[in-house]
Amino acid sequence: MNNREAIAERLLDFAVRIIKLIDSLQKTYIGKHVSGQLARSATSAGSNYEEACGAESRADFIHKMGVVLKELKESRFWLRLIQQAELTGIDTAHILNECEQLCKIIAQGIITARGKHIPSK
Repeated sequence: MNNREAIAERLLDFAVRIIKLIDSLQKTYIGKHVSGQLARSATSAGSNYEEACGAESRADFIHKMGVVLKELKESRFWLRLIQQAELTGIDTAHILNECEQLCKIIAQGIITARGKHIPSK
């Protein structure tokens, strides 16, 4: 499995974990609202990554990867909200951690594609 396939699998697994988390959320107005928002952003990250892998140019790749990062950051917000508002009895720390790791991976991919390297510390 190459790096792109591994990231695609992680994004798919992330979306599946989100779907299972959503099923556990309270069925209140807020729970339903958060569920919808999180479902859209978390599943969109994976589908947009698949599109980025088929980009027609470097600029197109960078743009689509930016969308992936945006969706992951939105997912991170909703996960933090679920955690702080205690909208579920499930521990979301592991899902939030995976979201953070995916954000870093995608951000690094954008930096690499732009040709800008961050000096090591």
